[in-house]
Amino acid sequence: MVNKVILVGNVGMDPEVRAMEGGVKVARIRLATTERYRDRQSNENKEHTEWHTITLWRGLADVVDNYVRKGSQIYVEGRLRTREWTDQQGNKRYTTEILADTMNLLGRRAEGGQVADNTGTYTATPRPATQPAQPQYQQPVAPAVPQEDPDDLPF
Repeated sequence: MVNKVILVGNVGMDPEVRAMEGGVKVARIRLATTERYRDRQSNENKEHTEWHTITLWRGLADVVDNYVRKGSQIYVEGRLRTREWTDQQGNKRYTTEILADTMNLLGRRAEGGQVADNTGTYTATPRPATQPAQPQYQQPVAPAVPQEDPDDLPF
C-alpha cells in the first residue's frame, strides 16, 4: 500500500515552531496549492486554491525555522495522517495533515539579499527499530541555502 503526497505551493503564514520535551523540534506550516483551469461553459479562466497543513520534525523543523517564511515556495513529499481529538465543548474533531519526509526550498528569498536555489533538499532518514516513533532527519550532503505527537502536537 502507498500513502504518498507531493505538493508544490506557497507558504501562507510564518511557520509555527515548537520544542517538545527533550528538545525535539516540530514545525507546522500552511501551504497553498492553486489549480488554474478554463471553465468550458463560461469560457472563463478560474482557479481553485487548496490549503494543506504540513508537519515537519527535527532537522526539517530546523530548516523551516531558519529559512521558510510566509510567501516561500516549497516542494514537500510526505504522507497523509488523520488525527482525532475532543474539543473544549466535548465534540469529536478530526484533521488531516501531511507529515513531511522531504522538503525542497524553491525560488528566491527576498530577505537580506539571500537567494535560495534548488539545491536545498532535506530528507528524512529511515528510523531504526529501536528509536522513538517520530521520524529522524538528516542535513543534506550537498551545500544548500540553508495538539499532539504526530498525534500529540502542541499546536
